[in-house]
Amino acid sequence: MPDSSCNDAVIVRRACGVLFATLNIPATRNALAPEVVAALAAAVARAEADPEVRALVLRGAGGSFSAGGNVGSFQSRLDADASQEDPVATRNRQFGYFMERLSVLPVPVIAAVEGAAMGGGMGLACAADIVLATRDARFALSETTLGIVAAQIAPFVVQRLGAAATRRLGLTGERVSGEAAAAIGLVDQLAADSAELDALIAEWLTRIGRCGPNANRVFKTLVGRCGHEPLGPLLDQASRQFAQCMRREGAEGVAAFRDKRDAAWTVRFDADTVRTAQSTR
Repeated sequence: MPDSSCNDAVIVRRACGVLFATLNIPATRNALAPEVVAALAAAVARAEADPEVRALVLRGAGGSFSAGGNVGSFQSRLDADASQEDPVATRNRQFGYFMERLSVLPVPVIAAVEGAAMGGGMGLACAADIVLATRDARFALSETTLGIVAAQIAPFVVQRLGAAATRRLGLTGERVSGEAAAAIGLVDQLAADSAELDALIAEWLTRIGRCGPNANRVFKTLVGRCGHEPLGPLLDQASRQFAQCMRREGAEGVAAFRDKRDAAWTVRFDADTVRTAQSTR
């Protein structure tokens, strides 16, 4: 049985070194209210701090990933005292800080999308490394239809889709299906329904489970630095990281390859394990 921790907003369970964080406010289609973002940030912090965590899976309960920002709270922000610092800008930027941490989390992040992934929900998916979705999932940068902008998620959408596709979606509020999202590179693989999505998550986690946990952390961090730092110094440090990995997990990985066996860190998942870890009961 997976170990777990939860509040009313997000249920977090751990199974075989993977954290499963399930957004759990179906009444709002898992809108990104402050308590939801805070609980997600706590899951990210847990994955950052624990070297035994090998991946993070994000999913929504009740057949919906996330409807995005909590529109119901917008008026209260407008009514708040803005004499010193604009509370609307402050709250918006707080979500951006979370998105930054999620995007650089040094373990693989899988977003499993059913139903709506609107606005911030779509941004959440774009910050993941692997996006899996059912064919009837729906994605949209819907902020402009409310007269606002996708301020904090725009860089992450551009990073995944490129500027042209992001402009098209953001300037029209167009809703795209899972199949259309796959065609533009937002979704990596489609499932027919929720049960098939469980099996798909298990497949991808099994692939991740074949990789050295430390090697994955080092590699994801290295990729995140590419294009942002001078190439020479980056490669200098990469060579030292390669040597460190070789002396750690690399020795076991090479031995396992030579002996035609699984490496000691190998973990396999099945759909039942995934389903149990994501249960809200």
